[in-house]
Amino acid sequence: MTQSFFQTFILLILVTDPFGNVPLFASALAPVEKARRARIVVRECAIAFVVLLIFMFFGRHFLNALHLSEVALRIGGAVILLLIAIRMIFPHPDGVLGKTDGGEPFIVPLAIPALAGPSALATVLLFSANTMTEIAVNVAALALVGVVWLAVFLSAEKLQEALGPQVMTAFERLMGLILTAMSVEMLLGGIREFVKTL
Repeated sequence: MTQSFFQTFILLILVTDPFGNVPLFASALAPVEKARRARIVVRECAIAFVVLLIFMFFGRHFLNALHLSEVALRIGGAVILLLIAIRMIFPHPDGVLGKTDGGEPFIVPLAIPALAGPSALATVLLFSANTMTEIAVNVAALALVGVVWLAVFLSAEKLQEALGPQVMTAFERLMGLILTAMSVEMLLGGIREFVKTL
C-alpha cells in the first residue's frame, strides 16, 4: 500500500508539475494585489483538487458512458503524458500549456489546465478503484499533492528569485525526462493488456 501511495503521489506531482508551473503562477499573479495573491492561490488549488477528485471517483462511470475501455484510456493517457513530457524537455515559445491571457486568474489558466489539465485528468481516471483501501490511498495521495501545490505556489515568487530561471528550467526538464519514462511504461502496460484481450 505504501508503494502504491508513493507511486500515485509521484505520478500526480509529475503530471501537475507544480515546480514547472511556478513561472506561470508568478506571471499570472503579477498584476494582482499582493494581499489577494494568497487567496487566489488557495482558491485555484482547491478548484483543481475538486475537479481531479470528481474525475477520480466518477472516472469509471465516465468511461462506461462513452463506451471506452480502460486499456484505451491508459494508452491515450500515456500518449498525452508523452507529448507533455516532450514539451517540457524541448521548451515551446508558448510554454507547456500554450498561451494564457492576462488579468486576475479564475479557474483558467491556473486551476485548469495548469494543474487539472488533460494529462492530470487522464491520469486520475486511471485511479478508479474497487476497494476502500485503494480509494483511501488515491485520495490521500491527491490531498498530499494539493498540500505541495499550496506550499510551492504560496512561495512561488520567492522560489523563483532564490533558484533563478536556469535552475527552474533544468528542474522542469528533469521532471520531463522522468515523466517520459513513466509515460512509456504506461504505454507498454496498455499495449500488453490489449494484446491479452486478442
